[in-house]
Amino acid sequence: MRISELGRRAGVSPRALRHYEELGLLAARRRANGYRDYDEGDLRVVAEIRSLVDLGFALEETRPFVECLRAGNATGASCPDSRAVQRRKLAEVDEWLTRLQTVRDELADRLGDPPTPRCSITFVAPDPEEFR
Repeated sequence: MRISELGRRAGVSPRALRHYEELGLLAARRRANGYRDYDEGDLRVVAEIRSLVDLGFALEETRPFVECLRAGNATGASCPDSRAVQRRKLAEVDEWLTRLQTVRDELADRLGDPPTPRCSITFVAPDPEEFR
């Protein structure tokens, strides 16, 4: 399939596909007329890249998953290198969650009881009897 069809089927722009190719994540074959040619395996690779990017992976972090797919594995997550990247990403997400929980707790504490004013002025009305 040509780049426009791959882009349409994968839900990405041809520009993004060329970028993946520049990074070495996608390998296009060339037809005699010079057009890029892709197959169903390339569609799986692009789908894997997109799903990982949607989960917060940087493009470079998708490389082990792509290599795993290219090696003929059923999923990009079934190889030791890609599983190591997943473990690192999970630890990173756990750190974010811990930080977010700390921020949440601080905000909730601040929303608790309204702060006590720094100074309080109490008005006491004079006893009218004192002025007679």
